[in-house]
Amino acid sequence: MPLSKRIIPAKKQVYLDGPKSRSYELGFAFKVFYQMIKGYRALHFVGPCITVFGSARFKEDHAYYAAAKEFGKRIAEIGFTTITGGGPGIMEAANKGAFENDGYSVGCNIKLPFEQKPNPYVNVSVTFDYFFLRKVMLAKYSYAFIIMPGGFGTMDEFFETITLIQTKTIARFPIVIYGKEYFTPMMEFIESMAEKGTISKEDMSLVLLSDDIDEAMNHISTYIDKNYQLKSRKRLWWLLEKR
Repeated sequence: MPLSKRIIPAKKQVYLDGPKSRSYELGFAFKVFYQMIKGYRALHFVGPCITVFGSARFKEDHAYYAAAKEFGKRIAEIGFTTITGGGPGIMEAANKGAFENDGYSVGCNIKLPFEQKPNPYVNVSVTFDYFFLRKVMLAKYSYAFIIMPGGFGTMDEFFETITLIQTKTIARFPIVIYGKEYFTPMMEFIESMAEKGTISKEDMSLVLLSDDIDEAMNHISTYIDKNYQLKSRKRLWWLLEKR
């Protein structure tokens, strides 16, 4: 048998840096499980959601901030909960739009080295240590997804969501990509992928690229009305969830 070898880092690293001791790996697994249960408890009664993804960097005076705020308002008007990553920028705007218009607003925040604080426009906030857990929660409770302009994180969230739909891991929920000027190069690349056969054209059939909030919400509402019915349910006590 070859001699077992291990790399010792020069400084403390994050959790994805290769094998560690068995006790560390077991502790990590329990931590992940604990945070999943925490997420389930926090979000169990939030109702059907629509997720809004987008950059944390846009300020209140930006047009994309205003558009995200309007999306939050419209989501509240159709009786759905707005759920975001819970931070500033687009996330704050969408939460604010829902919060200020008597809608339900949820934030799934993330601990970062530069400390992303939850925005103040949420009825429910839950913070995770790991991006993959946060993304599970942002997808689990949603019946539609709105992708606003953003960076690596937003692109990751979009492509993971469309991959889950493509692989039938989640239902074929509608996706709105808002901001034609920003996203047209990406959409042209995706079209070239379909032409080369690496994806099927039908994979993008529920994706709408738009600059029109009315068109976007109609795209979402039409799908939901055809496939689902909003219905109240009994809020049974379980693990001391907040109602």
